[in-house]
Amino acid sequence: MVEGVAGEGRWRSAAEPGFWQRVVGQLGTALIVGDTAGRILAVNPAAERLLGRTASSMRGEDAHDLLHRDADGGSVPREQCPLLRTLAERTEARGEGHLCRRGDGRLVAISWSASPLTDDGVFMGMAVLFTDAAADRTARRERAAYTRALEDLTERLTLVAEITDVLGQTLETDEALARLGRLLVPRLADWAAVDLRAGSGQVHRVAVTGPGGRDAALEDWHERLPEPGKEAHSPLVRVLNGGDPVLQGEADVTAPTDSALAAVHSGFLRAARATSAVTVPLGSRQQVTGALTLVRTDPAHPFDTDDLTVVSDIGRRVGLVIDNARRFGRQRAVAEAMQRNLLAPLPQPGRLRLAARYQPAPAGSQVGGDWYDAFERKDGTLALVIGDVVGHDLTAAAGMAQLHGILRSLAWDHSGPPGAVVDRLDDAMPAITTVPMATLVLALLEGDPHSGPWTLRWTSAGHPPPLLLTQDGQARYLESGQGVLLGAPPGTGAGRPSAAEVLPPGSTLLLYTDGLIEIPGSDLDTGLARLRHHALALAHEPLDTLCDQLPARMPPGSTDDVALLALRLPSS
Repeated sequence: MVEGVAGEGRWRSAAEPGFWQRVVGQLGTALIVGDTAGRILAVNPAAERLLGRTASSMRGEDAHDLLHRDADGGSVPREQCPLLRTLAERTEARGEGHLCRRGDGRLVAISWSASPLTDDGVFMGMAVLFTDAAADRTARRERAAYTRALEDLTERLTLVAEITDVLGQTLETDEALARLGRLLVPRLADWAAVDLRAGSGQVHRVAVTGPGGRDAALEDWHERLPEPGKEAHSPLVRVLNGGDPVLQGEADVTAPTDSALAAVHSGFLRAARATSAVTVPLGSRQQVTGALTLVRTDPAHPFDTDDLTVVSDIGRRVGLVIDNARRFGRQRAVAEAMQRNLLAPLPQPGRLRLAARYQPAPAGSQVGGDWYDAFERKDGTLALVIGDVVGHDLTAAAGMAQLHGILRSLAWDHSGPPGAVVDRLDDAMPAITTVPMATLVLALLEGDPHSGPWTLRWTSAGHPPPLLLTQDGQARYLESGQGVLLGAPPGTGAGRPSAAEVLPPGSTLLLYTDGLIEIPGSDLDTGLARLRHHALALAHEPLDTLCDQLPARMPPGSTDDVALLALRLPSS
């Protein structure tokens, strides 16, 4: 209620005599009010200042005759005056660039906007707002320049954010540099070159991107980096030795060279027809991984100090990505070597046939802890193992190696069911391994390796079920014997389940890790159905052919390792 009363008070004050006259008087834009014949009835102070005339000297005068002039200062015929035409038509209109004579005789270009004035539907005249057109143009130019500066800044910040996001999606150096080139050319530069420091003081040019994409002819050369401390004119040498980023103009690009590395880099600038270039470190000054050089070929659009700041920021971020990729590559190589060294040759007892494949995760993914194993136990039975340690790093690979050895030791002479062996492994795991959790299938094949019959006993610790293919064209998952994964919280104390199945002659048993069936965007049931379909289509192929083609037929997209172990029984 209080607000309503206050609002009514404001409206009453707006209706008081003289209120709108005070508003017009304080208006910063020039205003003239004319009658139906075009005579000036009123002007505000802003109009007095713009026209250099007093209100009293203008009041009652014909606005056209008093003010409107051509470029030579002469009168403009009334029939050519757009403002008079607007007055006659009694419509709203705008105009720009028309000349008015000030009181001191000078001409001023104006922009104007006219609106008819009515009272109870009766036309009373026109209100005309007008401004200095030259000042308007200057203001527009300033606004346009400011807008362009904001757009440039936004584009630069967007580019930096996009580079950070895109490069963060890969841990492969070459792929990161390929993506970097596509982002920089042509949005920020016409050419981009990346040089990396290598061992023994070598510099390796690893990526050059131009208007046509990657340019292999300008890549893959090595030169020695001159020792730090020696005066160097080459921006590449200075940056690689820990110097500040360098901005080069057209004259700097053609400067003489003082080392073999400088000569090669200067040759690149000439080949690219550089008129401007920036060279910035990759990484920090304390740890320079390499250098990024960007080139522009249009002399009308050289790099400036703002560009140098942006490219320097990009260089720091790219350096971190390359350092991470290199560390990941070393870790991945160690993990893969560890896994492959533990995948011992498979036994071939009697007429039984075994085949296996290990497929590392695709480039850019982290290596996992997948493994397989097959060995003959003390009593002559064949043990089959497929497993996956939770995690995707060197620690997971090391944990896989620990479980591999412990499980062999526990299963070697244990006469109980496979569930009891895995229970012992689960008990020992927290005490003598670094593995937090893992899944696996342990299967024991009983029977004469030459003639059978064969009985499979198995247990699963949270692992995908084995797939059995029979000679009559059937395929089914062995879903019994399922227990919790290794490392899960203790349950009721009951022993881990085991299952048994008589395997018909000629059948094929497949053990696999989840990298074979888990595809991003697809559920597990779809993956299992897809594996069953493709395995059936290959069931009558030689075992090695089946193991080669089955992973290849599964759709791409998995970011995990794949381990596959296959057993085939003789048909009779």
